Amino acid sequence: MSAPHEIAPGIGVRRFGRLNRVGLATLAARETQRYMGIWTQTILAPLVTAGLFLAVFTLAIGPTRGPVMGVPFAHFLAPGILMMNVIQNAFANTSSSILVSKVQGNIVDTLMPPLSAGEILAGYLAGALGRGLLVAVAIWAMEAAVLGVGLAHPLWALAFVLAGSALMGAVGVLAGIHATKFDHMAAMTNFVIVPLSFLSGTFYSAAALPGAMQVLTHLNPVFYLIDGVRYGVLGVSDASPVLGMAVCLGITAALLALAWYWLRIGYRLKT
Repeated sequence: MSAPHEIAPGIGVRRFGRLNRVGLATLAARETQRYMGIWTQTILAPLVTAGLFLAVFTLAIGPTRGPVMGVPFAHFLAPGILMMNVIQNAFANTSSSILVSKVQGNIVDTLMPPLSAGEILAGYLAGALGRGLLVAVAIWAMEAAVLGVGLAHPLWALAFVLAGSALMGAVGVLAGIHATKFDHMAAMTNFVIVPLSFLSGTFYSAAALPGAMQVLTHLNPVFYLIDGVRYGVLGVSDASPVLGMAVCLGITAALLALAWYWLRIGYRLKT
């Protein structure tokens, strides 16, 4: 006899005990093709943005700014700018994919196939992880060629890039599900994602801040992502990379659990 099936609210037919490998691979491939098909926006644009940040800060401040944490100021900036672009692109990939599908009315094409909530979530995250990693490699290659930065701890750098992509990919899934129009997503980007990125030690060392600001900075999860990548690239950091990874993984797990639940019940997806 065939395995039992259940109609799950909002996500079509869910199969118990078996992973729908074909469906998951198809969804992941679709999410990958989305950003690869518009590479000038998803790959070239972050490269240009990173290059502009480095050029402006290096030319305007670099000549008068001494080393930060024992490294040249331009080198100090490089990992933070890299991670800032990674998290913004990972967020954009999942949030835009879900919101556009909702607005266009074709979200049903994702919900009706025999995919569980976990499989749908994994498919969307695959796109965020792939785009985040691709952006990171492209920007690091540019920074290595221009500034000569290397990789002091490659595995730590890779781990934090993937953790950042997963964390912000999960935030993007939640934002895409909750939003009902593009204005909602713009507000989320402008008032949450961008401030968290800029106030996270990208352009300064948290150790140089006053006591209260240091506490606030350490409450920002993006701080640990940027600090962790800085450790992976330069070998210096404000906080322990082990602590940073633990914080990021814990927050990511909580966000993924909420995203899974919303997909499971079809929250804001059935209308």
